[in-house]
Amino acid sequence: MRSFDDIPGWLAQRKQEHLLRSRNQLQSAQSTRPVINGKEVLSFTSNDYLGLANHPSIAAAMRAAAEQYGVGAGASHLVSGHHLEHELLEQELAALVDREAALVFSTGYMANIGVISALMSRRDTVLEDKLNHASLIDGVRLSGARSLRYRHNDTDHLAQQLERAQGKKLIVTDGVFSMDGDCANLCEMADIARASSAWLMVDDAHGIGVIGQCGGGLVHKLGLSSEQVPLIVGTLGKAFGTSGAFVAGDKSTIDYLMQVSRPYIYTTATPPAIAAASRAALKLVAGANAARTNLTERIQQFREGIKTLGYELMPSYTPIQPVVIGANEKAVSMSEQLLKRGILVTAIRPPTVPKGTSRLRVTLSAEHTADNVEYLLGVMEDLK
Repeated sequence: MRSFDDIPGWLAQRKQEHLLRSRNQLQSAQSTRPVINGKEVLSFTSNDYLGLANHPSIAAAMRAAAEQYGVGAGASHLVSGHHLEHELLEQELAALVDREAALVFSTGYMANIGVISALMSRRDTVLEDKLNHASLIDGVRLSGARSLRYRHNDTDHLAQQLERAQGKKLIVTDGVFSMDGDCANLCEMADIARASSAWLMVDDAHGIGVIGQCGGGLVHKLGLSSEQVPLIVGTLGKAFGTSGAFVAGDKSTIDYLMQVSRPYIYTTATPPAIAAASRAALKLVAGANAARTNLTERIQQFREGIKTLGYELMPSYTPIQPVVIGANEKAVSMSEQLLKRGILVTAIRPPTVPKGTSRLRVTLSAEHTADNVEYLLGVMEDLK
C-alpha cells in the first residue's frame, strides 16, 4: 500500500486472494455450543480449553467483587489502581508456576512487548523462533535489539545463532506454538542458554492451565528452575477463561519490570473484579485434573480419526490441532462447508502461517464430548 488512496484496492486484492479477514458475531456465552451470527454451532475454535469462560463460580466471584469494589480500577497500578485483588492474584500465579513473584498485565500482547522492550536495547540481541507469536516479534522490534531468528524448534541452529549475538542475549519462544500446536524443546534450550550466558523467556500462553498436574504449564511440567527459565509469560484469557496476563520470575527481575515496563506503567489497571474472577479460576484450574484427562482423550480421539481419513496433521499433542489444507481458497471453502453443517472451525491463512500451509485450526476443549469429535470427523470425511 503506497498511499491512503490505495486502501480500497489493497482490500480488493486481499479478497481476491482469499486472504481478507472477517468477524463472526458471538451472541451467547462462550462454550462448545455458542450462538454465532444467530445460529447455534458446535465450535472447535475457542482457546477456552477447560470450559471455564462461563463457569458459575467464576462469574459469581466477579459479580461479588464488582458489588464490593466497583467496575473500573480508576488508575494505573503505580498511581492508585493496584488493588488487593491484583496483589493476591500475583502471589497465587507466582506459586502456580513456582516462581518468586509475578506481575499482572492487561493482555498477553502487552506483557510480551512490555517485558522484552524493558530488558533489551539496541546493544543487545534477541534470539527468536521463526514461528513465534506476533507479540514476541513486535516486542523485539520495539526494543530496538538485534533480532536473530532460528529455524523452528531447531536447537542446533539456535546455538549457531548465539555465536553471532552481541550484548545481553535473550532467547524468546512460545511454549506451545499457537498455530502448529507443538511444544518448544525447552530442556535443550535451557542448557544452550546457560552455556551462552543467555536468558530464556517462554510465552506459555497455551500451556498454562492445560499442561502439568495442576496446570502449571510446560515449564513447570518439565521442572525447569528460575535459573534455567528466568521469565515465564502466561495469559488468563485461555484456559483460565477470564482476561489478562502475567509475567513471573525472580523478585528482583519482577521489581525491575514494574519500574521500567512502559505498557505496565502507563496503562489503567484491569478491574479488580477481573482479578477476583481470575483468582477463582486459578483454584478451579489447579483442581482440574479430571478435565485435563478428558481433554487428552479428545485430542487422541481426534488425531487417530483424522489420520485415518488421510488428512495432514502436525506433530501436536496439545488442544491445538491444525489440519493442513494448503491452498487459501480450499481452506476457506472447507471452513464454509463445515459451518453449513453446524461446525465452526476457522481457516488460518498467510500471513499468520507460511504460504502454502493454510489450515483448519481445530482447537479442543475439555467440554467437548466423544460424540462431538465423532461428528466433526464424520463431516471431515464427507469433505475429503
